[in-house]
Amino acid sequence: MRKQDKTIIWPAYFDQAKTRKKGRRVPKSLAVQSPKIAEIKIAVEKLGLKHEFAPEAGYPKTPWLKTGKITVEKKGTKEQIIRKIAKQLLKIRSEPSKQQ
Repeated sequence: MRKQDKTIIWPAYFDQAKTRKKGRRVPKSLAVQSPKIAEIKIAVEKLGLKHEFAPEAGYPKTPWLKTGKITVEKKGTKEQIIRKIAKQLLKIRSEPSKQQ
């Protein structure tokens, strides 16, 4: 049974290389190149959303690729949550990396 108070977030939603048909859910202006599940997890944490992390999950359209998923507490519509995460991902990508 589906949990009504949670929504699933997949990396494919934010992938600039994917078409809408292949799973991208944000406009190209909000999409990033090859998003990693770890980056999305950081974005979700920065937004202060409660989440569950499943790194071995496969996106239903490409189940052989284990991209991972994040189940997020639903605050607003799924589309609003996805856009917030996409904007946060862009901020993370634009910040100079501290590890390099």
